[in-house]
Amino acid sequence: MTFLTIGHRGVMGVEPENTLRSFVRAERCGMDVIALDLQLSKDGVLVVLHDPEVDRTTDGSGAVADLTLSALRELDAGQGERVPVFEEVLEAVRTPLQASVPDRATAAVLADLVLRSDLSARVEVASFHDEVLAETARLVPGVRSTLYADAHTGHRRSIVDRALAAGAATVALNIRELTLETVESVHAAGLRVTGRMVDTLELLRLARALELDGVATGFPEIRSTGRFTA
Repeated sequence: MTFLTIGHRGVMGVEPENTLRSFVRAERCGMDVIALDLQLSKDGVLVVLHDPEVDRTTDGSGAVADLTLSALRELDAGQGERVPVFEEVLEAVRTPLQASVPDRATAAVLADLVLRSDLSARVEVASFHDEVLAETARLVPGVRSTLYADAHTGHRRSIVDRALAAGAATVALNIRELTLETVESVHAAGLRVTGRMVDTLELLRLARALELDGVATGFPEIRSTGRFTA
């Protein structure tokens, strides 16, 4: 079994998150997958930002949906980096990408790009929203997807049932909320389970003890000690 190390927004623990600088460093560090976040600009372009507003990660303010690509390009996303367009990331790195989408509109634009550019082998879709993954699976049959979930969100259906209904092959959960029982139930359903926010060696040891299929981390040193085969 291969243990995947997923670069969280590149290597956001040491570089500005969701920037080309962060993604390139994640690739150089040997991350198996790079996880990033997509939003739509006012003019419908896929840009790489986590929050619906630019306030936290740039020197600007306002909602991404209210800003054109040109306006977003003028912002400093950290250390002089600019907000990337998704196609720029595809050109900058060859590492497989896990693209998180917040809604159906963003998913539809991503699905169109995946189909037009034949990116199914390179791009996996992720979301906290079951219906977004289900819609993406309808638009791109056979697309690989991951359900981001929290163990205590109040959903009546189990995480396994939700993932299966959405067509997701992997469930990604906060490492601090994971239990062996949850991991075993996900594996019993033929799904993979990864831990999010594994940013210390102590949490990496927990991930190994739980027999996870991988971890998402913002720190390169986790990768250097986290990959193994068994």
